[in-house]
Amino acid sequence: MNRSYKELNAVVAIAARDVVRFARTPRYLIESFIYPLVFMGLLGGSLAQNLGGGANFSLSQFMLYGVVVMMLYQSNMGSVISLLMERDNNFTQVLFVAPISRYAIIIGKIIGGTITSLFTLLGVFAVALLMQIPFALSDVGNVLLLAPVICIAGGALGILFIGIINDAQAANQSGAILVFTQVFLAGLLFPVSQSSGILSVLSHLMPMTYLGDLMRNLVFAGHPDYDEIVLYSPAVDLAVTIGVTVMCIVVGTVLFVRSERNR
Repeated sequence: MNRSYKELNAVVAIAARDVVRFARTPRYLIESFIYPLVFMGLLGGSLAQNLGGGANFSLSQFMLYGVVVMMLYQSNMGSVISLLMERDNNFTQVLFVAPISRYAIIIGKIIGGTITSLFTLLGVFAVALLMQIPFALSDVGNVLLLAPVICIAGGALGILFIGIINDAQAANQSGAILVFTQVFLAGLLFPVSQSSGILSVLSHLMPMTYLGDLMRNLVFAGHPDYDEIVLYSPAVDLAVTIGVTVMCIVVGTVLFVRSERNR
């Protein structure tokens, strides 16, 4: 019982530290507005004006929930990868010599990243209001309902990265490249239902394809063009997401713990 209590305290402390650091760093809040403004306002606005006429639904709404997925996923993935940077700055080294398990450290980072990720949604919906993209309170509720799943999935991929790549800068760069590649191939900004050949294959391989589709399954349920907007059933999206997430957590945690023990 005493051991479990120490582990729980460690998880809470690590998560709380990430939340406090986020609140004390204005750059994080500023970025939560800049990214949606770039993707929804500039890139998204251009796509909506030039390609939206060929769709039977609002491309701006379509992009809104894709950006929500991107922000949550990327934020939590980055939170986990920051373990490597903190290790180089000696903070994580202190944690690793403390009488707590590596698993508690990782869980704490995922929980802390999930909480801070939710604050990034303020910027997304603020930009949506500025651009007059319609959304209902029920849509926000659906986003909050699915947010923990997206955050855990992003954190899981972060775990796999720090397990395979033991260098903070390389892990950060590789993670950013993978996320932005998925943004376009997974159909977060525009539909990919008509993709064919290698693009179709890559689209099906992207984890964010299923997260974005799961999000749209919730918010566009009952929409007249629901069948045109979504790719798969919610059961398929959820099954693939859970499978990929569990695999990343198990493999990544084993590799990360092993690499730290060998340091």
